[in-house]
Amino acid sequence: MADNIISVAIHHLEKVDAGEYQVHAGNGALAVGNTAKRLIDDLHRLYARRPSKAYGRFSTDTDNFPSSLRLREYIIGTATFEETTLALMDTLSKEASARPASEGGHVFFAHFAREEIQYILVAIVNDKISAALTENTDLEDVKHLDVDGYRFAGRVNLHGWDNDQERYVSFLKGKGAVSEYFKAFLGCDTTVLARVETTNMVEALKDFAEKQNMNPAERTSFLDRAVDILSRDVKLDKPVDFAALANELLPDDPEPLIEVLADPDRSLNDGFVADRRALKGLVEFKQKTSNWTVEFARKALHEEKVRFDPVENSLTLLDVPENMRQELIKEIEGD
Repeated sequence: MADNIISVAIHHLEKVDAGEYQVHAGNGALAVGNTAKRLIDDLHRLYARRPSKAYGRFSTDTDNFPSSLRLREYIIGTATFEETTLALMDTLSKEASARPASEGGHVFFAHFAREEIQYILVAIVNDKISAALTENTDLEDVKHLDVDGYRFAGRVNLHGWDNDQERYVSFLKGKGAVSEYFKAFLGCDTTVLARVETTNMVEALKDFAEKQNMNPAERTSFLDRAVDILSRDVKLDKPVDFAALANELLPDDPEPLIEVLADPDRSLNDGFVADRRALKGLVEFKQKTSNWTVEFARKALHEEKVRFDPVENSLTLLDVPENMRQELIKEIEGD
């Protein structure tokens, strides 16, 4: 939930003939009351739970992708939120006209803070017709915002931007290339490095297993199945799909895992083909120091082929291969 909503605006994007779009100015300074707060909370909560997001940073090509310039003007105080959002709407309409996009809709802009970090959220929401009972128990059509069904949204982490982090812009990818116009509107430069993405995903899966308080056998089984599924997809050159992965791993209740993988604070991209080497982090421990390198399977720890003493901070390797045993004996005797 948003801790503090600073500014909210709403404008309208209308699709007209020949795929052109028109901007209709709405309210650039919406009152931040309970309704606005509930709406922004809902939009951000739903955005956080969507598993298919892309992450990146603003493009340095501000001539073709000017949204970062418009936002910077607002942040430093040379433009109001209303002026900024109307300027962003012009960019949005141009990008929508140049690419296959939605039918337009209501465009919500929100500047808010959550856990002391400030964000800008943009979401396109359409109307939905439903039925309601009148006082005379008749049915009538009621138009309301389809918050659950929105398809286009993006978020800028202002703290990350200010501190030049690698990823501070995100947006919903959707299916196919339909969201490319929204990526261009944000001016988001996404660079996916498979090994980095896989390593981050591995850490998220391990964190999930820990937070679920799985016992050692459950944890091993969960991580083994994860590496089996992901390794299978690597062989098929199939990109990772977080929702599909969660549903296959936890078919009875995939939502908690989807929420972890989709958490925008983790900045996890999906849609990449996993790196086979990085997947080993799910089932192996590996560490290197100036004196030694060790790598062993997770199951070796639970089968007591490797023993760890947390008090002595020591590892004991059992069942040393005979050739290595002989080498070590010679080394010791030579001393």
